[in-house]
Amino acid sequence: MMKAEELKLVTEWDKTFPKSDKVEHSKVTFINHFGITLAADMYVPKNAEGRMPAIAVSGPFGACKEQSSGLYAQTMAERGFLTVAFDPSFTGESGGFPRAMHSPDIDVEDFQAAVDFLSVQDNVDPERIGIIGICGWGGMALQTACVDTRIKATVTSTMYDMSRVAGNGYFDAADNKEARKEAREAINKQRTEDYRSGTYAMAGGVVDPLPKDAPFFVKDYYDYYKTERGYHARSLNSNEGWAVQAGTSLANTRLFTYAGEIDSAVLMIHGEKAHSCYMSQDAFKLLKGDNKELLIIPDAVHTDLYDGGGKDAIPFDKMEDFFKKNL
Repeated sequence: MMKAEELKLVTEWDKTFPKSDKVEHSKVTFINHFGITLAADMYVPKNAEGRMPAIAVSGPFGACKEQSSGLYAQTMAERGFLTVAFDPSFTGESGGFPRAMHSPDIDVEDFQAAVDFLSVQDNVDPERIGIIGICGWGGMALQTACVDTRIKATVTSTMYDMSRVAGNGYFDAADNKEARKEAREAINKQRTEDYRSGTYAMAGGVVDPLPKDAPFFVKDYYDYYKTERGYHARSLNSNEGWAVQAGTSLANTRLFTYAGEIDSAVLMIHGEKAHSCYMSQDAFKLLKGDNKELLIIPDAVHTDLYDGGGKDAIPFDKMEDFFKKNL
């Protein structure tokens, strides 16, 4: 028997982007099959009639729905789609305890639970449902498309393969047994200490203050998560980050095993100058069929696809055309 957890949801507009007068906004909740209640923002085009195509949105990994995913959802609603932007389990306004944990299985289930919810709405056509995943949730979106045949179209934006980063390090610089053993030992030592103390040590969000010698991709994250541009009080990346031991399952998993069996349409979007671009390029090679496309945005860095980067880097026109064609 499904039992919803009672959540305390914020009623005021507290997003990192302005509210649109072209859509109706409301808070909704739905339950995943682990019994966790998820919080979401629903955006519905004003004066919409009949059953609409719908899109579920989440990401980036460690962000909240008041940041990039909400911007994507609201913008796509302005273009005629009913959308929901949700907080993943254990984060944001969603339920689940302990906080700041994650698992690739639960991450995929969260997307599927969003599809469950959309499929039974009176104003949604259940045969016209798509998903959008941003950053690490781009990888989870692609993984969900491997298993959920109700999804007719998937967009990944500035995608991260979190399992690859957890197992190999950034740029695959730690792709060797010795480096992985060192990482495992550190996490397992922390597990013992966490159990002894009865608390969970936090890994910390984006580094602050920013070291002068920080690599560009760290500066890129800082510019979004730690400034007025994208900071939010419920964002893990803006604050204390994930629990240290949360990455155990990701480091022991590999996403995209069945990516070559995705029959539905996929559009992968990435910035040309994003440090993470190699992940979309490599994942795209696994896809098959003439309904798959990799779109590289000239001169764009990773976080330009979070909010446009002040240069309208997010190709919303392309996304609208893609979803209208495939939903």
